[in-house]
Amino acid sequence: MNDRARPTVALLDYGSGNVHSAAKALEAAGADVTITRDRQAVMDADGLLVPGVGAFRAVVDQLKAVRGDELIERRLAGGRPVLGICVGMQVLFERGDERGTETQGLGEWPGDVTELDAPVLPHIGWNTVDAPADSLLFRGIEGERFYFVHSYAAQSWTLETHAPFPSSRVTWAEHGTRFVAAVENGPLSATQFHPEKSGQAGIRLLTNWVDSLRA
Repeated sequence: MNDRARPTVALLDYGSGNVHSAAKALEAAGADVTITRDRQAVMDADGLLVPGVGAFRAVVDQLKAVRGDELIERRLAGGRPVLGICVGMQVLFERGDERGTETQGLGEWPGDVTELDAPVLPHIGWNTVDAPADSLLFRGIEGERFYFVHSYAAQSWTLETHAPFPSSRVTWAEHGTRFVAAVENGPLSATQFHPEKSGQAGIRLLTNWVDSLRA
């Protein structure tokens, strides 16, 4: 594949950690990656990746400080693909409740992000997932394990879609309780786990997403 065939991905640089490992994983998945917060570069890219490490409130504040919330909303309004990872997924929901502190999320999806009811937290390590049969992200890797590092997650999915909009594809995992591990909702996708830390299975998932940007 020549460079011109490689989709472009803007990796949103808003102060969250782990951007360089995510960039390397995206490059291995076949994308040309730019780590940026430049508005035009974000809007022009074929895909936008929103990483996230740390606390829900801190990530929301950092995103808003660089108007990342507006960039995400503008891309989605135009049907332009966005992928969130870990806390970059969590903040897409309406609210996050961490240690009794409630923070408003970006509100792209209804629902709350709350602490897992599990004997051991944080949930650190490899876990299988239960992906729907028609998942695009998990195509060819349905039985693989992925790497999680988190104590909080969305534990229900309440978004209702009606024709002509396609139904959301929701992938689940379990640690003490069942939680949302990934979502594919039109141009907006997200994973609670870290594909960039999930070995070849994670690269394959990112490849599936990057390939979808060619459409």
